[in-house]
Amino acid sequence: MTHHSGWSLKAAAVVGMVFGLLTIVSGGNALFGDAAARAAVGNAVPFVLWFNFAAGFAYVAAGGGLLFRHRWALWLSLAIVIATVLVFAAFALHVQRGGPYEMRTVGAMVLRTGVWLIISVLAWGALRHR
Repeated sequence: MTHHSGWSLKAAAVVGMVFGLLTIVSGGNALFGDAAARAAVGNAVPFVLWFNFAAGFAYVAAGGGLLFRHRWALWLSLAIVIATVLVFAAFALHVQRGGPYEMRTVGAMVLRTGVWLIISVLAWGALRHR
């Protein structure tokens, strides 16, 4: 491992954990907040909202594992990417069938997929031979 990849992995791990904590807070607010908080989500798609909330806990776990260079965290990161892509595909099908949705959900899913794809690539480079 190069010094550069070590710092990259640490940065990715911290990003993953912070992203996870923010996801838990925002998802928890949308799911369990007061009426105003729930109304603010608009036409949120329930299965996407629940997935993202639950995934936030996996983000924190994967980020923590990556911070300490645990190989299982590489596999969790890859599972997060795969699961996110599958939920994104199901969301796209929901939209294509005329289901109500918020455009910000599209952006959020693109962001989640991109962030975890980058984290997974960095983890793969640093941990695959471990």
